Amino acid sequence: MIWFLRHGDAEKSEGEDAARRLTEKGRRQARAAGEALGSLGIELEACLTSSKLRALETAQIACQARGIEPEETQALTGGDFDPSALVAGRGEALLVGHEPDFTRALQAATGARCELKKGGLAAIEGSVLVALFRPVDLKRIAGG
Repeated sequence: MIWFLRHGDAEKSEGEDAARRLTEKGRRQARAAGEALGSLGIELEACLTSSKLRALETAQIACQARGIEPEETQALTGGDFDPSALVAGRGEALLVGHEPDFTRALQAATGARCELKKGGLAAIEGSVLVALFRPVDLKRIAGG
């Protein structure tokens, strides 16, 4: 299974895009995503993240309770990518990145037409979209 977590809410762009940090709302969204994964019994074996600060912070917060250290990859920093090729040999994995990249990857892999909200989570297994959660769903699953 491959999980896709869009970075949480971030500061408005006033400088370099890659240096935008999460807002407090974004940190809450990342915590809820990590807690929801735990509540769902998801046992991640890897986390790959964009090196843009808002995605890296999201990955670190979401993975903190999962005991996984996020690994930065340029493949998630912007543009099209093949999720299956990216996580090959890593087991169940979480990808943390950006829109519209995730929308395009999900559609290419499954044919599904969906959009991830900031802090939203989706999962695919093979060519099937098996889960799509809004941040409010993740908050409820996490018990918040």
